Amino acid sequence: MQRSSLESCPDAGGAYVVALSLAAPPRVRLGQATPITVAAGRYLYCGSAYGPGGLRARLGRHFRRDKSIRWHIDQLTTAGEVLGAWAIPRGNECELVRRLGFLHAPIAGFGASDCPSCRSHLLHWPRRIARSTIIKALAAGAARPLWVTTLVTSPPPPAAASRDTCRPRP
Repeated sequence: MQRSSLESCPDAGGAYVVALSLAAPPRVRLGQATPITVAAGRYLYCGSAYGPGGLRARLGRHFRRDKSIRWHIDQLTTAGEVLGAWAIPRGNECELVRRLGFLHAPIAGFGASDCPSCRSHLLHWPRRIARSTIIKALAAGAARPLWVTTLVTSPPPPAAASRDTCRPRP
């Protein structure tokens, strides 16, 4: 599995799976319904990014805590810790939900209010299920998942970058 920082994440469209951890049980609201308490624990959220900026822009938004609450997932990403995300260029969020169908969907309609085929796009990720199991399920399609984190890679130091070892010294 490839690893990448957000800055090198593709700006093309695709699907993604955000991994997050909730230390405390937040209350979320879906539309006008009564708020629901989400249990503390690990969760995976499947989404898509086919708008301007593609995967990089959407994941950048999910990684930020300071944002307006626009989508269901914003309520969790501002309340918990985003661990990272798997990005799948040209992927389909509903296909990712199907691949992860062995996980429990704790809130019907979460992130899927406009989706006719999925019960929820939020899945509970229990500790007993290894990360490798998630990766294997996500890699079942043609595209390999790219693990993206908020870490920024730094360029090499100026001295190392400007050193030319191919030319003989005068």
